[in-house]
Amino acid sequence: MDRLDNTVRPYAWGSTTAIPALLGTEPTGEPQAEMWMGAHPGAPSRTGRGTLAEVVDAAPERELGAASVAKFGPRLPFLLKLLAAGAPLSLQVHPDLAQARAGYEDEERRGVPLDAPHRNYKDANHKPELICALTEFDGLCGFRPPAETADLLDGLGVASLKPYVDLLRAYPEDAALREVLTAVLTADPEEMSRTVTETAAACDRLGGAYALYADIAHHYPGDPGVLAAMLLNHVRLQPGEALYLGAGIPHAYLNGLGVEIMANSDNVLRCGLTPKHVDVPELLRIVRFEAGDPGVLRPEASPDGEEVYETPIDEFRLSRHVLPEGTAARDLTLPTPQILLCTAGTVRAGEHELTPGQSVFAAAGEKAEVSGTGTLFRATVLL
Repeated sequence: MDRLDNTVRPYAWGSTTAIPALLGTEPTGEPQAEMWMGAHPGAPSRTGRGTLAEVVDAAPERELGAASVAKFGPRLPFLLKLLAAGAPLSLQVHPDLAQARAGYEDEERRGVPLDAPHRNYKDANHKPELICALTEFDGLCGFRPPAETADLLDGLGVASLKPYVDLLRAYPEDAALREVLTAVLTADPEEMSRTVTETAAACDRLGGAYALYADIAHHYPGDPGVLAAMLLNHVRLQPGEALYLGAGIPHAYLNGLGVEIMANSDNVLRCGLTPKHVDVPELLRIVRFEAGDPGVLRPEASPDGEEVYETPIDEFRLSRHVLPEGTAARDLTLPTPQILLCTAGTVRAGEHELTPGQSVFAAAGEKAEVSGTGTLFRATVLL
């Protein structure tokens, strides 16, 4: 197995303390948002044989296995992260595979540069995600029923919100959600900024369930995404609980530390809470205007002690092994590539001793025996 040396991305929304606390290092005072584990070209993990991207490129079938290469191509299909949110991330959705391929081909045909700020599709892949909480973790996920949002907005007593309240109560679910999100994102910027400012002040004054939105507005004053956020379910995950985020589901992470895994893609369509480009027509084409329960996942235990977070896609499979003191060594060898990440205690993986935040890559078929006392997350693919 290869020990991984991983890059921490300093995005502005990142916590300054959560990742250092897990690693047992001193905070630098700068945000440390995401630690990337994988072969993504943006920040591939480093090994003693070169970057993991170089290792895979040199011998894809040896490292990934012939079956994985046949199904997903000669690349590691997933990216594993430690994600530490100290402030809300942008409100966003991801396309499905067909939408990503069509959007990418269209922008390529039109000659939109890959690094253009208005480019939507950086690649032809979809980007399903799973976030598993290591600490209490707050997020927004999917639309709440329109009637509930209407009551929430009406309770603020802000006159400029009344048109949205009326729309939410007058139309069927999908039409109500579409009409209100469209109205929020296409409103006159100055008028919207005033509405958001009044809404934030009311949320701050009332507190309780409204305090969340006052905090979001504090980070993004005047941003229409504050009202878009109020259309969504607020979810608070406890450690070990997870959320799966499929195509078309609007979402945002707000605060907390978690293990995130996703298909290798950079395709994001933003709805707000960001200074970046918001392509409203394309966004409205991708969003699924359906209210529903966000579906908190809890791991399903198997007889061998593996706890699996079940998802409907094949590019990644996340599970964990909680190893109590005195547990016999476990053989985690698989015919697929895998990354093993320690998040608690001390775990030995092959010849490597792992402490929290440390990880290894095991090639397909490579012996992967683990022992010790702690928690180990395993990322692989489903064939």
